[in-house]
Amino acid sequence: MKKVLAILLAIAMIAAMAACAQKAAPADETKTSGETTSTAGETVDNTADDTADTASSESYKIFLITMDQMDQYWTNIDAGCKKAAEELGNVEYQWTAPDVKDDAKQIEMINNAVANGANAILLAVNDALKEASAAGVQIVYVDSPANFTPSVATFSTDNTAAGKTAGQTMIDQLAAKGITEGKIGIVSVNAATASTVARDDGFRSAFEGTKFELQESQYCDGDAARSKDAASAFIADGCVGVFGCNEGSTVGVGNAIKESGADVVGVGFDSSDNVLELINEGCLYATMVQNPDVMGYEGVKAAVAALQGGTADGAVTDTGVTVVTK
Repeated sequence: MKKVLAILLAIAMIAAMAACAQKAAPADETKTSGETTSTAGETVDNTADDTADTASSESYKIFLITMDQMDQYWTNIDAGCKKAAEELGNVEYQWTAPDVKDDAKQIEMINNAVANGANAILLAVNDALKEASAAGVQIVYVDSPANFTPSVATFSTDNTAAGKTAGQTMIDQLAAKGITEGKIGIVSVNAATASTVARDDGFRSAFEGTKFELQESQYCDGDAARSKDAASAFIADGCVGVFGCNEGSTVGVGNAIKESGADVVGVGFDSSDNVLELINEGCLYATMVQNPDVMGYEGVKAAVAALQGGTADGAVTDTGVTVVTK
């Protein structure tokens, strides 16, 4: 049986990101898929029907293996995977991950999934990606693509564009307060995480041509407590706005603003119950919410299509963000 490794690649060592709510696949995408299936059914002959029935009746084992189980972001990807598996009807799906981020434990889980007959694995990044590519395994990227290997397809957020949206959101809110200049702080994960680096770059690009002074980004590995300390330092230094590049950073920024009582505009990235509570309390102005459930949903569909011999054109789909405010 042909096997596909579908890689859920979060280039960061910690991808602390979450979505506000579990959303179904966009109605237009679902409708288009339905119409395509219907049209194919009307045009193929009996031989093609028999082939399709054989392919669709074959069962596939698909595993989602994330860095950890701590963030709601992973839960929402799991929800999308489950939805696709239920719709397809021929997928035995399972989500597994270490309780905390541990590369050795994660690699052991990958080996266990392969030993248990996995046909496809949606995986958070580690060295197994290079090994899979060297072995000629096909790859579907979900969340963030790598640069060193081809793929069947990619379903991810355009983080640069989303970061710019976050920056413009902050600029607009500052303008509404009559503020057109001042210091802006940024709390991020690290300098090696592609997704958050892209958000940082996009955020900064929104301020080009303004009188605002963007400070050096502070890296806290997505840890909420450390992010709070970094944001508190920005606030003490007189920053009029602070941006958090992921869920943990966003919670830290919101808690710092809450504790200080300062009139600072906080904008974040991703969502969780804590983030939404901080927005409702007025401690954060807005957050950029991704669609991880859609990534998981489309990722499983693409993996099964590849397993059944579908065309792999490497298409990149931006699953987008929504600006959530109070």
